Amino acid sequence: MAHKRGKNYQNAAKMVEADKVYAMGEAVDLVKKMDFAKFDATVEVAFKLNVDTKQADQQLRGALVLPNGTGKETTVIVFAKGDQAKAAQAAGADVVGDQDLVERIQDGWLDFDVAIATPDMMAQVGRLGRVLGPKGLMPNPKTGTVTMNVEKAVSDAKNGQVTYRTDRDGNVAVPFGKVSFDADKLAGNLKTIAETIVRIRPAAVRGTYVQHVSIASTFGPSVNVDLASLLA
Repeated sequence: MAHKRGKNYQNAAKMVEADKVYAMGEAVDLVKKMDFAKFDATVEVAFKLNVDTKQADQQLRGALVLPNGTGKETTVIVFAKGDQAKAAQAAGADVVGDQDLVERIQDGWLDFDVAIATPDMMAQVGRLGRVLGPKGLMPNPKTGTVTMNVEKAVSDAKNGQVTYRTDRDGNVAVPFGKVSFDADKLAGNLKTIAETIVRIRPAAVRGTYVQHVSIASTFGPSVNVDLASLLA
């Protein structure tokens, strides 16, 4: 049985031509116009990629810093000792610790958005894999969250860093701001993400790499976007 959409969604959807592919500026304006949430909704982009995620070299994963931020306050924790712990605190980390922080999370505390760790802490942090892994919170070198440069990692996390990864069907979804952002700021963030996704095209991919791009706010209808307009 098909899910019946509410009246607000149906009214918003009337503003979109389902088969039309919109230029970036028009698409962003439309998503802002259609939003009906009673809160400052997140805007997300979804890419359908021609990749075979069964092949390790075609599984995309990484992080990038959006030029205009995410519009979200990010709580950052750091697993580190000694000078690295001091550097993390100086950079603005919300919570810094080593074994004590591992135990706190084992006891059920998960009130944070990003976890960063120095390499020497990963033997202990690795025990948290079953807790942090499913929530996407496990520190990982590919996203810059296992590093000796904790100052940069904390700064990036606090200043608009987002992560991306392919799901098993080759889709990548990335938040790129809030509906309240100026259209130019949303467009700038969207362009940065698109350029990154195109730049990291796996060498083994043949044919059309980016098959489809769409954007939408949290509850709003999606709008198809012309890739060329994102790269212009």
